[in-house]
Amino acid sequence: MTLKKVLSCTAALLTAAAISLTAEDYTSANWMSQISDSTQLSAISIPGTHDSGATYESVYGTAKCQSLGIADQLEAGIRYLDIRCRNYEDAFVIHHGSVYQHLNFDDVLTACRNFLSENPTETIIMSVKEEYDAYGNSKSFETVFLEYMNTYSNLFWTHSYIPAIGDVRGKIVLLRRFSAATWPLGLNASSGWGDNTTSTISYSNCTLRIQDSYKVGSNSNKWSAITSLFSEALSGSSSTMYLNYTSGYKSFLGIPNIPYVSNTINSKLSSYLSGASGRYGTVIMDFATADLAELVYETNF
Repeated sequence: MTLKKVLSCTAALLTAAAISLTAEDYTSANWMSQISDSTQLSAISIPGTHDSGATYESVYGTAKCQSLGIADQLEAGIRYLDIRCRNYEDAFVIHHGSVYQHLNFDDVLTACRNFLSENPTETIIMSVKEEYDAYGNSKSFETVFLEYMNTYSNLFWTHSYIPAIGDVRGKIVLLRRFSAATWPLGLNASSGWGDNTTSTISYSNCTLRIQDSYKVGSNSNKWSAITSLFSEALSGSSSTMYLNYTSGYKSFLGIPNIPYVSNTINSKLSSYLSGASGRYGTVIMDFATADLAELVYETNF
């Protein structure tokens, strides 16, 4: 038996009591309905997308990270969204680096609100990060974000600890990657997120373990980083949230090529997760598909 299978079987036994299956059918839109209310959000496998709003680029391979829009990602089973906001004239527009994605934060939140209204058993983890240069503002990033929270009242869950799923069904769990004076304002990942490496953020009631090696020298090294965190998640504490970014880019003469990485890594993910079971953490992908998302969330059952 391989180490992967041993770890997978061990993790399945450890988490079996926390995950409750019912006789009801479920779909990609409501798979969280099959998980008991008492299960901590960190104790399951969750499919996610990197740069979730990045569907546009003017130069191939340099900015586009997803083929599916936000609403379609959620319907496909994605439950972690990585949202990059530029503070532009006291409102948020979605960027990947300097590239405007023809999308604004209202579009993202409306899609999430509509989805959760139709699928109240689900929850969405949303990483919010400030992206690119602010322009024409009289308000700070934090102030503008709080105004969105007020507009979309009761949509966000903003405590600083990792919740049980029953406490956040129908909600967006904020993972904050921007500095703020307001406390609590979500799971605080505003500092300690290592650049191009694997890192740990830990404070009272919250531990995040993050693999985000995005400058890819070789796909084999990237894959090793991914599978290393998978192994940690399979055997690690259920109260630690593992965020495993399978995304990245390979630079050719200074020009990034995102599909060069995702084409290889997504194929490896498909093979690796096929038939797997156990807690693999949050798997955050470029060019996620419904099939890949299903392979991730099916490891819970």
